[in-house]
Amino acid sequence: MVLPSLVFFWAAVAWVIKSPLLPSPLDVLDSLMQESESGALWHHLGATLARVVVAFALAMLLGTGIGIVMGRSQTTNALFDPLLVLLLNLPALVTIILMYVWFGLVEVAAVMAVVINKVPNVAVTVREGARSLDYRLEDMATVYEFTRWQRFREVWVPQLFPYLMAATRGGLALIWKIVLVVELLGRSSGIGFQLHMAFQVFDVAAILAYSLAFIAVVQLIELAILQPLERRSSRWRQPEVAHA
Repeated sequence: MVLPSLVFFWAAVAWVIKSPLLPSPLDVLDSLMQESESGALWHHLGATLARVVVAFALAMLLGTGIGIVMGRSQTTNALFDPLLVLLLNLPALVTIILMYVWFGLVEVAAVMAVVINKVPNVAVTVREGARSLDYRLEDMATVYEFTRWQRFREVWVPQLFPYLMAATRGGLALIWKIVLVVELLGRSSGIGFQLHMAFQVFDVAAILAYSLAFIAVVQLIELAILQPLERRSSRWRQPEVAHA
């Protein structure tokens, strides 16, 4: 009931104000349909998704590796923790500008800016998980002579999974936003670029249309991929119910 109520309230306020700065839901829907039929929506949405996927994969891979090493080694943690804190507090805008200045307005610079901003968050989250690994399970793996791959798959991954899911969800939420800023500042495609173009002509209907399409995709990924993955991978934590 909340969403229909918000749409009705939006329509009512737009009808009272009657200003192009607050288009009605129908106007936004019409703009969305026009962009979809022209193919512009799918082109720019695809460009944004491609950047998100590449940046997310690299950030998770690098951040997970760094987090595990720092969580398992006090020496490594002591050496790299100051750098991690520095990167955590470095504004995303500064990183984006530096990447574009150093490497030019190219795709590699855009992806690197996103990755650099996300890796510290993943590393910090996974580091806490690596620190909390149960030493008794480690001893069991040693007794049964697990290989490194078996130890990683059977002992570490199940325990690290909640931390990896937290890093995944937090990572996606952060990467979506950073990618839009990256596109706004220096790319010629993507949702961020389209929002910038719409802003130049004060086309609020287009801004809302692209924003809603973007939000819909984010919600779809959450419902169709992240939530089922989390439920399936957490089954081992649930006690089996004895059948009568």
